[in-house]
Amino acid sequence: MDVSDITRMANQIADFFAASGHDDAVKGIADHIRHFWDPRMRRALYAQVDKGGEGINPLVVDAAVALRQTDQSVASKT
Repeated sequence: MDVSDITRMANQIADFFAASGHDDAVKGIADHIRHFWDPRMRRALYAQVDKGGEGINPLVVDAAVALRQTDQSVASKT
């Protein structure tokens, strides 16, 4: 999947949750990505965030950081 597609989809999710306030929006975005994006899509998002997150809504960046920590925690337990 192309980086521009990942960015566009992530920003659409952020637009949906933005009115919820920062903490609830970050949680909602992370939950959505966890449940509906496959691991390849999440890795592509993490890679884009690692490169500076150009074009990605800051709420998505915060959600990606939190989600990555959860992914790494789950992976270390298996």
